[in-house]
Amino acid sequence: MQECGLVATDIACRRGDRILFRGLSLSVRAGGIVHLAGPNGIGKSSLIRILAGLLRPYAGTVERTGAIALADERLALDGHQPLAQALAFWQRIDRAEPEQADFGLADLLDVPVRYLSTGQRKRAALARVAASGAPLWLLDEPLNGLDTYWSCKAQAAIDAHCRAGGAVVIASHQPLALEAVDQIKLLDFQA
Repeated sequence: MQECGLVATDIACRRGDRILFRGLSLSVRAGGIVHLAGPNGIGKSSLIRILAGLLRPYAGTVERTGAIALADERLALDGHQPLAQALAFWQRIDRAEPEQADFGLADLLDVPVRYLSTGQRKRAALARVAASGAPLWLLDEPLNGLDTYWSCKAQAAIDAHCRAGGAVVIASHQPLALEAVDQIKLLDFQA
């Protein structure tokens, strides 16, 4: 796997006239998992977008090494395409191998993405990230909408990715059942 890492230093996030958090620093390297924890509305999704380079921090810097795959609340799959075609589009863009992790999508490949349930959409988003070949995964609430079985399977896929040399940053208000997770509580950085 390609070398990967992410270092964020003294990050502050402003949304409108409100500073959500400030003074936040984090680092994740190959094999590492960082859990951004906190209640809804505290800035976890904004921080993921800052780490991905989609939102500028109000203060601070972010340095990335290696390709990034992002899964957030915006499903990056064409809702009018059957799932197989929507996933194949990203496979061609990423020049990646077919997914290795099983997200239980085989029976859904001919279903248009817009007809997938919330949990099926979440599994499709995780499958797209897993198939990307990117060593650094940024996951915003990856367990939302998943039942207990698929939550365990998703966390097993995250663990396997890290054991293979990848790195993951997870924003979630839910507890994680992963080993060796560095947890950052955004409440500690509220402005």
